[in-house]
Amino acid sequence: MTPFEKASFKDFENIPGSDMYETANHFNQYLDYLKKNDRLNYRLESTTTCGPRMDLRMPGERAPRTYVALVSNDYLGFTQHPKIKAAVIGGIERFGAGSGASPAIGGHFSFHQQLEDKIAAFFHRDAAILYTTGYTANSATFQCLLKKEDVAIVDMEVHASIYEGCQLTNLKMFPHNNLERLERQLKEAQHQFRTKMVIIDGVYSQNGDLALVKDILLLCRKYGAYLAIDDAHGVGVIGKTGRGVLEADNLFQDVDIMTGTLSKTFANVGGYVVASPELVRYLKFQSKQHLFSVTATPATLGIMKAIDLIDEEPHWRDRLWENIRYLKTGLIALGLDIGKTASAVIPVKIGDPAKTGVVGKLLLDRGVYANPIMYPAVAKKDARIRMSVMATHTREDLDTVLNAFEEIDRIVPISKH
Repeated sequence: MTPFEKASFKDFENIPGSDMYETANHFNQYLDYLKKNDRLNYRLESTTTCGPRMDLRMPGERAPRTYVALVSNDYLGFTQHPKIKAAVIGGIERFGAGSGASPAIGGHFSFHQQLEDKIAAFFHRDAAILYTTGYTANSATFQCLLKKEDVAIVDMEVHASIYEGCQLTNLKMFPHNNLERLERQLKEAQHQFRTKMVIIDGVYSQNGDLALVKDILLLCRKYGAYLAIDDAHGVGVIGKTGRGVLEADNLFQDVDIMTGTLSKTFANVGGYVVASPELVRYLKFQSKQHLFSVTATPATLGIMKAIDLIDEEPHWRDRLWENIRYLKTGLIALGLDIGKTASAVIPVKIGDPAKTGVVGKLLLDRGVYANPIMYPAVAKKDARIRMSVMATHTREDLDTVLNAFEEIDRIVPISKH
């Protein structure tokens, strides 16, 4: 076994010679070690709503405390928007609390069809399919479309759901946004596999930087490959009208598959895939996780209002970008490494996992709730504090964050100064 001080969650996925109870026991010992050393900053209990400030009940404390929260991907603050709440309540009052069946055998309601049509139209396409989670939208779709005769060529930093979706096919990887290595993989795969699909994120969830979509698309066309993009963190944030990374170069018609989530900007739960009508219809009857999962609840009607509000109330996106610029400017002035982020995801890169855990605890001590991210979510030497900015953060909230990092840097040096 790896010593606990050097271990990560991945070390406990499959321990040689240990059955499931022994593995769970080893892992629980590791969690106890993290807790004892104030490094278990996960699954903290919130007693208030999702928002820019959250009340947390910390282990061993009776009363909750209020923290500036940078853990939510509710970028526009729509989970608390009164018009969206009203739409959710109206959906439940009209249709009830659940849908009761899978889509093929009684669970496909008018609000599901309306939402699929609305999502497709939002991205200037003709067809979309709903899944019960954004994770499933990726894992189920690629499992359905890519088999042993095919190949998935993925950016190494794509979401875990994409890797799961590629378990039934051949998998090739290229270093993040490295066009030269991507072309090499495409050239080698050109005549070797049936379906060749390049899969990328639009906004990368740990670095906050953007895919080189236009250049990648040109390489795909050159070597006869298809392109799929997961823009979960881009929609609502990136683009003149918030339609994500494809909007800048108007590539909606050029990308073969676009996946996303309904749990971030759209302030609900679920996932979607936008593609050609033929592919979407195929998925509706062949994608097992869609075909055999119960459909989304009538609270889905809140998503349709969220889509409307992206166009009707663009000031939320303007506020978000004011906050992004303010926080980035302040972090850079402190000498902190925020990488190449160009979105609402802002990392403070620290490198050492133990030090990152300490910084996470020191932030909590100063009223800031942010996520320490370590291997396997990022490379072993690339641990960081990951923050998500919201439109509803106040200037006071962001100053609290900046002041906390300034104080912490004097205790645990993390800046480049």
